Amino acid sequence: MDGNKIQISQINIQSNEANGKDSDDAPEQFNVAEASLLRKVIRKGLIESKNDIEVQRQNPNSPLYSVKTFEALNLNPNLLKGVYDMGFNAPSKIQETALPTLLANPPQNLIAQSQSGTGKTAAFVLAMLSRVDVSKKYPQVLCLSPTYELAIQTGEVAAHMAKFCPEIEMKYAVRGEEVSRGSRITEHIIIGTPGKVLDWALKFQVFDLKQLTVFVLDEADVMIATQGHQDQCIRIHKKLNPSCQMMFFSATYDQAIMEFAEVIVPDPITIRLKREEESLDNIQQYYVKCAGPQEKYNAVTNIYGTVGVGQAIIFCQTKRTANWLAEKMSKEGHAVAVLTGDLTVEQRINVLDRFRSGQEKVLITTNVLSRGIDVEQVTIVVNFDLPVDMQGKADCDTYLHRIGRTGRFGKHGIAINLVDTQEAMNICLAIEKHFNRKIQYLNAEDSDEIEKIGA
Repeated sequence: MDGNKIQISQINIQSNEANGKDSDDAPEQFNVAEASLLRKVIRKGLIESKNDIEVQRQNPNSPLYSVKTFEALNLNPNLLKGVYDMGFNAPSKIQETALPTLLANPPQNLIAQSQSGTGKTAAFVLAMLSRVDVSKKYPQVLCLSPTYELAIQTGEVAAHMAKFCPEIEMKYAVRGEEVSRGSRITEHIIIGTPGKVLDWALKFQVFDLKQLTVFVLDEADVMIATQGHQDQCIRIHKKLNPSCQMMFFSATYDQAIMEFAEVIVPDPITIRLKREEESLDNIQQYYVKCAGPQEKYNAVTNIYGTVGVGQAIIFCQTKRTANWLAEKMSKEGHAVAVLTGDLTVEQRINVLDRFRSGQEKVLITTNVLSRGIDVEQVTIVVNFDLPVDMQGKADCDTYLHRIGRTGRFGKHGIAINLVDTQEAMNICLAIEKHFNRKIQYLNAEDSDEIEKIGA
């Protein structure tokens, strides 16, 4: 990669303190960019999707192929070696259809939507590397990511895949990387964030957007959620050659993303892989009435001490509550891990790896972990504080993401909601009404009753 290669372990996700807020008591908000990064970094393998691929074509005459092996793609042998070196043996479901489309000649434009962990990044990185003409010493491929961390992550995938192709050169266009006015970039691939790329291309003019043959817009859903990024992407896109191949990737595909895609990608082939649904089907839901934090704490230890199977995740609204609870439980001898927004990526990975391997049985966290990260052994989720949105109303989506992880993989899960005010009770009732699923009352002081839920 670049001479000053940046390691993922050096990345520090900014905490609220850096933004001048007293963050311990502020509700920790779910951050789409951070969650996407964490999912990528800690994944142990690709998700096996049982759903079918949906393909739409503007032009019904466009040829459409799918492959079952990487050999069928006629790749550069050293790239193929890199793919196998990464542990990919056969294309994932999204790769089977996306790769022949991305590598076709003449080039095809592609919109691909599938949840995180289905192999999108490897697909477009392979296409990026395959399209490079190493005899041309200027940027031919541009990949835009929403954040510094996600750009570095993509760069590391590209560096690994191109391990046996040292002639392919790449450069990061992210904060901390500088170019001097009047110089020219000679690397073949630029991976960066929209603001930095705009500066380099338009203000410093160190490379020519018109010479690009491939434009990749990754994490479009995160891009839209990040202020200013959408406009910057459109400004970059307007400067591209109409013949430039456009690749657009997103984990979700709502109306706003569809409209964004239409601006960026003319005449696309669209590939969609429905996400594996989260469901409340296998989950028993309970609420426990408590008079305050101490009673909530007693309820947690009573329930966990009695049901004591598998592992538990406890969600708190603020860092202060999470740290208080962790300290209290640790003092009583429970093996507890804490995950909040002020940890670096490396610290978070470490916490999650320890929890996954069972070194800690209880993970106490805030909304930073409300979606997308699976730990199969979790049997109990406790909402120490019920999830609310910015207006203080019931946040039903977050509730589903939080507790949906206990009933995964066909297993039965238990969700416990701790209610200490009338307001919390109203939120609990609103959630019950929204999902049309009964949340049963549980007396946390009656050990016989608690034992029944774990049976």
